[in-house]
Amino acid sequence: MSAQTENARGQDALRAAAETMRAVREECVWSQRITHRDLVPYLIEESHEVIDAVESGTRADLQEELGDLLWQVLFHSAIAAQDPDDPFDIDDVARTLTEKMVRRHPHVFADAVARTPEEVLVHWNAAKAAEKRTRSSVLDGVPRGMPALALAQKLVGRAAGAGVEVPASAATDAPTTEAELGAALLALVERARERGWDAERALRERLRAMEADVRAAESAP
Repeated sequence: MSAQTENARGQDALRAAAETMRAVREECVWSQRITHRDLVPYLIEESHEVIDAVESGTRADLQEELGDLLWQVLFHSAIAAQDPDDPFDIDDVARTLTEKMVRRHPHVFADAVARTPEEVLVHWNAAKAAEKRTRSSVLDGVPRGMPALALAQKLVGRAAGAGVEVPASAATDAPTTEAELGAALLALVERARERGWDAERALRERLRAMEADVRAAESAP
């Protein structure tokens, strides 16, 4: 099968999925009542099921879970298409995505050169910075609904970009492997459990303090 035929086949399958979602939205009494906000828990759940499939599932599991995640995108798009004031549909979503990816890959779609992953990242970050010119902080755009540990990793990276270092805790030995890191994290969670502390809340509170440090560093003369 040629690449062109395969591409057309894929487009037909995606179009069929979008049309199926449109019919469900219009004809299913449960789906008719669902809002973007109502879908958030399902989106989170489906995202985690994809992660589980990647880490410990089969190829068939991954294919199925990616489809379930795609359904969430189609569902949100179908809801958005019915907005009376500012509608958009899955074609608008796809068009916006394509335009963004073309901008962020000038070494693929233009005459920029990137021979290493590091050079690719330079192009990506430059394009992203141009798109987000209205942002006033490196912390802007980080979703606060992320799990605390994932949020911490994201914010620590952004903080480093602002020249703010996170001091190492004297309470734990520095892990030298990813496995040791997992063990250290688990030990800290167990310590929190023993003392009646909320590990999630503790990390979020520390992140809020770090965010204040970053913003103070950004506003300093």
